[in-house]
Amino acid sequence: MPKSKVRKKTAYTPPADRRTPVKVKAAGPSNLFYKIVMFGLMLIGLLWLIVNYIAGPKIPFLNDLGNWNFAIGFAAMIVGLLMTMRWR
Repeated sequence: MPKSKVRKKTAYTPPADRRTPVKVKAAGPSNLFYKIVMFGLMLIGLLWLIVNYIAGPKIPFLNDLGNWNFAIGFAAMIVGLLMTMRWR
């Protein structure tokens, strides 16, 4: 069987005149209030779960919430962790 011919392809280079430079605005550090809220939410969520485990049945409103205490504690921690993605 005869060997197939190999075709050489030229490398594609985009035209230089079509590229427009984009200026990127430098992002500064995060605000102190943002950091306080972020770390505060993580700590509040952790403390909520700790208090629920230790004294949950003794505190009336925590006892009324039941398993929703886990959702509240984990939600606060997750929101705090999601805020870390925008922390600079």
